[in-house]
Amino acid sequence: MILNEIRILGIVIIAAILGGIIGFERELADKPAGLRTHMMVAASSSLLISLTNLIGPYLQIEADIVRIDPTRMIVAIVTGITFLGAGTIIRDRTGVEGLTTAASLLFVAVLGVTVALYQFVLAIGLTVLNLLILRGVKFFEKHFLDKQQEGEQESS
Repeated sequence: MILNEIRILGIVIIAAILGGIIGFERELADKPAGLRTHMMVAASSSLLISLTNLIGPYLQIEADIVRIDPTRMIVAIVTGITFLGAGTIIRDRTGVEGLTTAASLLFVAVLGVTVALYQFVLAIGLTVLNLLILRGVKFFEKHFLDKQQEGEQESS
């Protein structure tokens, strides 16, 4: 039993670190949900998925009698995170802010699920992909789209 707990703790730590990498990027971008929030979302989702596997034996429920559906836990995580993400979205007269941060919160929740399912290579690859999306696309937008808009304004 103690080995299971140590294994789950390791899973949660890995998820928190990967979520923290993405959260650090959001922190650098001065967004409302940053390092700690992303770490907690990734860690909690991996913990919930990991605990799902322990519920049956803990309650001494035989697998033949009751089937535990871990996909329901994933649905519950997504539902909760979308509610949390909605709190980061701000709409005012100038537009909408926080959509990317809300999406990154959802992403790190799924990242936590990925880690809990022992898909470490996939989780690391997804973390890199997320950083490329957050930083790389922003660089592209800033350097190419801004120049294109400047060119259109000059030609008008």
